[in-house]
Amino acid sequence: MPAKTILAILFLISLSVVVVLALRALPQSENSDWTAKDEVLVASAPLSSGALLRAKDVTWQPSVGAAQPGRIVRPRPARDNPNTELDEQARAEVYGAALRTAIGAGEPIPRDAIVKPGDRDFLQVVLSPHTRAISIPVTGAGANAGVLYPGDRVDVILTQTFKNDPSLARRSVGETVVQSLRILAVDSLDPRVNASGNGVGRSVTLEVTPEQAERINVASELGRLSLATRIAAASGAIADFALSPARTVEIKPIWAGDVSRALGDPPPTKPIVAERPNVEIIRGTKAVLVTPQ
Repeated sequence: MPAKTILAILFLISLSVVVVLALRALPQSENSDWTAKDEVLVASAPLSSGALLRAKDVTWQPSVGAAQPGRIVRPRPARDNPNTELDEQARAEVYGAALRTAIGAGEPIPRDAIVKPGDRDFLQVVLSPHTRAISIPVTGAGANAGVLYPGDRVDVILTQTFKNDPSLARRSVGETVVQSLRILAVDSLDPRVNASGNGVGRSVTLEVTPEQAERINVASELGRLSLATRIAAASGAIADFALSPARTVEIKPIWAGDVSRALGDPPPTKPIVAERPNVEIIRGTKAVLVTPQ
């Protein structure tokens, strides 16, 4: 066989192999553009330094190419099933954590930019200027623990019972001692807390001014403390709201008689029945008892 024919055959075979490889690589490259994009956790809105991250503050966003080291990447099974526990666990890595630096909307949240409760420098990052941190026990943990999250704002309510007060209407009283405090952390008795932060509450760490800390300490000696959740202020006004007593609303104490009308009303009076004693009538040697009509 001539050498030219052999070369032509080899050329055709090589060309065929190249065409086959190219055809196989074409759909894979199209698919790789979709599969190679990792989804990373980003800020859904501008976040300031010291902000406590909540579910609404973060979202998933496809990255350009492979995710950079230090980014929080969404697991592939969680991406295919957005409502699975894997997806919530990946998000929960930042829930309740504080930001070391400000992050713009759509920017990835790197792991080294967050600090979690329990870390040594957590309070240094999360506390606003001129504020302190104080922990108080939560009364009725079964009702409150599942709805309290870092970043929420609460009022502290003191309930007192006066056992030696003879008046039932003034036996118990409840009053709001401090308003609009930011929750920094929620501790839990049960270590098996799920990804959303629910669990058996034990104590709540609050951001307070020095005066508010003193009020809470005195209140804890007087009676039972409980928390009432309220709408959070705008992120830019959190510190101003906490440090401005003039912006709080005066709430009068509520006594037992204000809650229960039965305690405030006088007890029903019983009709007075006049007793009519028997009259003894003596006639000679005989005595007869007569009941007056």
